Amino acid sequence: MNKNIILLIICYFNNVNSFVNTIYLKKLNMKPLCLFENATPYIDKFLKKQEIENIRYTEFIKEVENGHIKKTLFMDDGKKILLLNDKEKILKIDLLPNDNNLMETLLDNNVIVEVQNKNAIKYAKAFEVVILYLTIFLVIIQVLRLFTRNNQEFENNMMMNENKNLKMIKKTNVTFDDVVGIDTAKLELEEVVQFLKDEERFTKLGAQIPRGIILEGPPGSGKTLLARAVAGESGVPFFSVSGSEFIELFVGSGASRVRELFKNAKENYPSIIFIDEIDAIGRQRSSGMDMGNDEREQTLNQLLAEMDGFQGNTGVIVIAATNRADILDSALLRPGRFDRRVYIDYPDYQGRLDILKLYAKNKPLAKNVNLQEIAKSTPNFSGASLENLMNEAAIFTVRNNSTTITNYDIIAALDRITLGAQKKNNNISLKNKEIIAVHEAGHAIIAAYKNNYDKVSRISIAQRGNAGGLTIFTPDEEIVTSGLVTRDYLDSLIQVALGGIVAEEIIFGDDEITTGASNDLERVTSITRSMIVDYGMSKKIGTFAINDNEISSSLQNKIDKEILKIVDNSYKHVKNILENNIDNIRNVAKLLIEKETISSEEFYNVIVFI
Repeated sequence: MNKNIILLIICYFNNVNSFVNTIYLKKLNMKPLCLFENATPYIDKFLKKQEIENIRYTEFIKEVENGHIKKTLFMDDGKKILLLNDKEKILKIDLLPNDNNLMETLLDNNVIVEVQNKNAIKYAKAFEVVILYLTIFLVIIQVLRLFTRNNQEFENNMMMNENKNLKMIKKTNVTFDDVVGIDTAKLELEEVVQFLKDEERFTKLGAQIPRGIILEGPPGSGKTLLARAVAGESGVPFFSVSGSEFIELFVGSGASRVRELFKNAKENYPSIIFIDEIDAIGRQRSSGMDMGNDEREQTLNQLLAEMDGFQGNTGVIVIAATNRADILDSALLRPGRFDRRVYIDYPDYQGRLDILKLYAKNKPLAKNVNLQEIAKSTPNFSGASLENLMNEAAIFTVRNNSTTITNYDIIAALDRITLGAQKKNNNISLKNKEIIAVHEAGHAIIAAYKNNYDKVSRISIAQRGNAGGLTIFTPDEEIVTSGLVTRDYLDSLIQVALGGIVAEEIIFGDDEITTGASNDLERVTSITRSMIVDYGMSKKIGTFAINDNEISSSLQNKIDKEILKIVDNSYKHVKNILENNIDNIRNVAKLLIEKETISSEEFYNVIVFI
């Protein structure tokens, strides 16, 4: 075979991205031939910082025959050639003649031949780009697969862990003896306990125990404690869960938890499920175009189906607690699901006293502790608030390096909870102390002269929060319980509020009246307006409620005149009382400056009724 033909074939393969290095064909008697599809590295190596000399073609052939040429690089246009001689010097020929014996001469003299191929470079770069993007694409696909798989595993593990958290409490160790102060609610739930203990007694008469009971009441009123007591008294398995635990990132996980919860409860029939803060999942569902919260609504739908769906709900009593029963879905409140609603209000006086006694059992109380007075001084306190009160009192006792809790410790804790911490190192002048003391004495003395008003509990000029001084009263329990307030009591409220500023005016004069009565005056105006507009207690205006948005200008003028009349009469009445009790004002103020805080007994001992 002709050597030129073989050379052409090799060059052709080189043009189609063939790479041949050190071809040595013994059979064809050919010398080494190296063809590089990318000769750029060669050029960069030998052209860098070197000058290229031109050489004639005849001189080039002589140098080849003499063995002085080591390598040749043919440009892709076929007209130029670069040479590397044995002295590592670069030579070039800009125009090659048409010599058919050139390639044979080079091979016969063992010259390495290289061919530059620009098309191959382009193809190689394009191939590199394709490989690069393909690699990135495959990496992204793999990452997404791992992420999806990990998410699925995370979701499965999370749901498995959540199901593990649905632990059954076989015994709560809480009975009705531990629940005090809410006897009415406790009585209603005792029926549930009796049914669980003696179901046959009810079923004989065709009675069915409520499937669901909602405990509604303010925070800390004892809803959770009451539910645990029901489980403890009945001796049945108890499942406790919070409504917020059903709301998860993945849609459907909440419904799955509901199914698992009821499945476990039915397997342990009879049992009790307690859902705290059910408003987290039982809120009224959206309608119309509003899509709402899909996860919450799916959870609610599953809860509705479990409580009274197609399969029914036998042997499981659901007790739920909330302080927002008004926002619950109507389907949740219908008979067959939550049949009974039990409202747990703040305990009354006797309830508060029982709660205080309960939480004082394990605390060393001094002999002077009067829990009856503490109970009277804590209206609208929940069971949790009373527990916190006794705990704060114990902390005050430790702070004072004492071993028994005194009445002072409990009162100090009560003031801290209701009024805020007392300001320390308050550099108030004696003059301002006198003004504050006189102001508070005026409030207290007017209250002492009102038989239908609350009894003074204590007076203080120790600053707490934004208040410079405070006169604290023991509210009438009947008023607190019933919520009914008489006209006479409201008149007393107005007069007691005016007592402070009138006392300042009498003792220090009109020019020394301070701004300390601003809150008192706001309260006076508010109470007087409510008497006229809301309660119909003005004969001149009439006994009907008035809508503030529909008051005409003439009616508004009449209301304003009536407010001025009531306030003016109250002011004159208060001034008349205090002008006759100047010595009492001074004596109470003096005692306040000395002690900062005086008790009810100290106050009534220092004043002399005229």
